[in-house]
Amino acid sequence: MRPRSDTLDLIADLKARNEPFVLATVVRTVSVTAAKAGAKAVIRSDGTITEGWIGGGCARAAVLKAAREAIADGEPRLISIQPKDLLDEQGLKPGEVREGVRFARNMCPSRGTMDVFVEPMLPSPALAVFGASPVAVALAELAPRFGLRVTVCAPAEDQGVFAEAAQRIEGYALDVESEGQRFVVVSTQGRGDEAALRAALSVRADHVAFVGSRRKVASLRAHLIEGGVAPECFDRLKAPAGLDIGAVTPDEIALSILAEILAVRRRDHRTPSEAASH
Repeated sequence: MRPRSDTLDLIADLKARNEPFVLATVVRTVSVTAAKAGAKAVIRSDGTITEGWIGGGCARAAVLKAAREAIADGEPRLISIQPKDLLDEQGLKPGEVREGVRFARNMCPSRGTMDVFVEPMLPSPALAVFGASPVAVALAELAPRFGLRVTVCAPAEDQGVFAEAAQRIEGYALDVESEGQRFVVVSTQGRGDEAALRAALSVRADHVAFVGSRRKVASLRAHLIEGGVAPECFDRLKAPAGLDIGAVTPDEIALSILAEILAVRRRDHRTPSEAASH
């Protein structure tokens, strides 16, 4: 096992590269266990333990299963790995979840108990902004404050209107696939609408929105379908973009779009009671 500093360096490197992984930390041990409280391991999305130590085969299967699930849904987990007799005393079965703790069986002769906190570290949600309109500029400026990693997609001559961005693409050739959540907003507003919308509808995204009127979208839809775009591609397009908050200025429109994106981001992580109260 390499020094703790190496583990921290790897974590920083994976975060910088926006690669999903899990940090598993042993938070409690009882009786004899291979790993002790404070031990950590970095688990990649393919299930490999790249760095650190959380014990041998007694714990590995349960932790790796939890790690895969955590990367899939973004939720942390607390796993308690216990011997069969201790589980039986508590009326527990392997795989059962009680009060937020998932229980697993320790198959090793050591008969120890180990609690492991499994924390997913997922890529920052991405926002691809197509176009260089005032709304696009406002979006690129405001989005990082909401934890979004911005990619600006605009012609080379328009890139200068954006102060900064995590990534810049000259034109609209955005990668078709992407790790983690990705949102796409087309805000060309009269300059390259068809090309930008065609590109936006061709990539994987959790949400695609167009800044423009319903009439304009209907016209673009007709032209693009005539040009070969499948009609069902438009089923996931939100137009006009943003929540209806009476927005008028570019900053206000950008805020309404970000509010809509936030609603999409959070909708899978709210309980029914939370959803009803907002």
